[in-house]
Amino acid sequence: MSFTEKEDPKTLVLFDVDGTLTPARLTISDEMTKTLEKLRRKVVIGFVGGSDLSKQVEQLGPNVLEDFDYCFSENGLTAYKKGQELASQSFINWIGDEKYNKLVKFILRYLSDIDIPIRRGTFIEFRNGMINVSPVGRNASTQERNDFEAYDKIHHVREKLVDALRKNFADFGLTYSIGGQISFDVFPTGWDKTYCLQHVAEEKFEHIHFFGDKSYKGGNDYEIYSDPRTIGHAVNSPADTIKILNEIFKLDEVTI
Repeated sequence: MSFTEKEDPKTLVLFDVDGTLTPARLTISDEMTKTLEKLRRKVVIGFVGGSDLSKQVEQLGPNVLEDFDYCFSENGLTAYKKGQELASQSFINWIGDEKYNKLVKFILRYLSDIDIPIRRGTFIEFRNGMINVSPVGRNASTQERNDFEAYDKIHHVREKLVDALRKNFADFGLTYSIGGQISFDVFPTGWDKTYCLQHVAEEKFEHIHFFGDKSYKGGNDYEIYSDPRTIGHAVNSPADTIKILNEIFKLDEVTI
């Protein structure tokens, strides 16, 4: 499964999803879709996000497996190349139920003791390659997510919980990555977004670009953004992503 149909088959461009290709938890715009169509004629493209594939389908559309050359869900623990599924990994098999139960009981007890303005539902979401922890709950509406994000910037709710987990579970070999507006991911150390790079190694790409909005230390794009195998581009919105893509790859010259 090579990429010889591309103008430059030795360049790969990878994208974070939330805040990079789409507004947080919202859907992809027509402008971004057209930009990616143009880009895909020139180079190989893919996305890498912490969410599972079903959430990425909600945001990027029902044909994501056809619209991207690589699709990396849960940081690449579930992976597709040209629509074909690659080998996957499992968080629960790695950690075991005994340690997992200790971790979950601590998180739920901690969340029950803190004071925040609102709570909704789904405070821990179990995924194939990680768990996602949300103090306000993943069932929060878009406005409630915006409100919690603003509250968290002042009170550092997620940051304090992550610090408590690092202190109490130092021997578990876990990494905690704050991303999006309302939550953070918990996964085995090394299972951050750089995990996806093993799936592309065989292609021997000469250039791997990565675009992400959480590229600061502690953000869930930091590891892959700063990895020596990638050329990192920090963005602050999907519009910023489009602007930089046009500048680098001269997409105005491409007709579709």
